Amino acid sequence: MGGIETHLQDLCCALRTSIDLQVIVSSDDRRTFEETVNGVAVSRLGTWFSLASTPCCPGMVRKIRNSAADIVHLHLPNPMAVIAYLLSGHRGRLIISYHSDTVRHRLLSALFNPILHEALRRSSAIIASSKAYQDTSPVLSCYTDKCHIIPFGISLENFERCDDVARKEVRRRFGDRLIVSVGRLVSYKGFEYLLQAMTRVRGSLVIVGDGPLRAKLQQLARELGVHNRVYFVGTIPQSITAYYHAADVFALASTARSEAFGIVQIEAMAAGLPVVNTRLDSGVPFVSVHDHTGITVPPADPDALAAALNRLLDNRDLSKSFGDAGRQRAREEFALEKMTATTLDLYERVAHQA
Repeated sequence: MGGIETHLQDLCCALRTSIDLQVIVSSDDRRTFEETVNGVAVSRLGTWFSLASTPCCPGMVRKIRNSAADIVHLHLPNPMAVIAYLLSGHRGRLIISYHSDTVRHRLLSALFNPILHEALRRSSAIIASSKAYQDTSPVLSCYTDKCHIIPFGISLENFERCDDVARKEVRRRFGDRLIVSVGRLVSYKGFEYLLQAMTRVRGSLVIVGDGPLRAKLQQLARELGVHNRVYFVGTIPQSITAYYHAADVFALASTARSEAFGIVQIEAMAAGLPVVNTRLDSGVPFVSVHDHTGITVPPADPDALAAALNRLLDNRDLSKSFGDAGRQRAREEFALEKMTATTLDLYERVAHQA
């Protein structure tokens, strides 16, 4: 699961007690089936094929058309969902959560843009996760009158507390002066720069996550001579909190606007970790604030990454100050309850528009 999937699951589980909710997503194969996940009704529609990582689910058109929903809420980027909505002729209100511009596949993006803008024009409201992303998006800048800023929220208690035995076991395995980074092993996450930074960092790095670049990154770690201090532990959703609480610093080294927000920063902040992130023209620096909850460095800059990581590892008082501020910021700005209440309020206003 990536950021959109995690957000959608958390949001829907929180919304289900307040509204009549039906979730429509693509299946992993050609099968279509219905199930209930944590009390949420989910329709998984058969995927005939994928193009540029986009599942093609023809059944989505009929599913939306036959829906009696007052509101259809699309989460983008998802070209299939946009096309299905427009073809469905659905007459209910439309809300769009605009998670990210399409950064890769520029040619396909240019071809799809007229369809995207048609949906955005039809929408009653557009949700952006930060003012920073709204202001820097060439798409959203055309629809500022429709935009509503609702930052992502998570269930903070899942990350604030940790089993001490599990925390000590992580510390035992990977040692002191521990850095943790979490994310899919894909190009825009900038893990290659984090590995380069580790040649100058006095400590160890644990990378939680998996993806197509794993073998390449492991080879790079060997070439750089840091393979004995960099650990690829794969995807471990059931015990990730122990890694946050065992670590001294959290690192997010992303290099492109594809990293629109960085929800994992909130998880780390809820656990009391100082954050090193990158100065992207997206919502990433909005989540963890430079010199308040951590240190923000230029993207694709191993030297700056290394300097920031060493500074926090060497200065425990500063790390604690940033960690405490991060925990407080997470509670004030990024609680699941706040995001849910704000979303429900928007639903109410849209449903009652003239």
